Amino acid sequence: MTEWYEDRIRSAINGTNPMVMTELAGGYAVFGDVQFLPGYSVLLPKRNVASLNDLAIDERTAFLRDMSILGDAVLFACHAKRINYDILGNTDNFLHAHVFPRYLTEDAEKLKKPVWLYSSDYWTNSKYLYDPQKHDQLRQKITDYLISHTNYRC
Repeated sequence: MTEWYEDRIRSAINGTNPMVMTELAGGYAVFGDVQFLPGYSVLLPKRNVASLNDLAIDERTAFLRDMSILGDAVLFACHAKRINYDILGNTDNFLHAHVFPRYLTEDAEKLKKPVWLYSSDYWTNSKYLYDPQKHDQLRQKITDYLISHTNYRC
């Protein structure tokens, strides 16, 4: 049996991905598995493709619009300094957009650089893993924003 995280897009589509906050017209807003930058979220597309360029132009437009609205939601909920967006596809070979809140409380040198320059243990250390007791209030705030600010949701 396949675990939900082994096919994140399929599990979002079939309703078994527990990290999905809500479905939008252009994709699925998903709360991050790790939260070393609280509020970190991801947008998954409505179908499994390798890159943004594999989507039809209307799908691409909806995906990018919803990525930016997810950024608005994270910014609102987290009171972050700014949002960093990344669409890479280097490690996970499927389209997904990272939405990272950046905070004034971060080390000044780190704040100037991409999140990927944080030590790799930030992605694996159990103290940064999603914990419903620590993160669900923030997750719900992001979800509520998305629901109230997207009248074109699915």
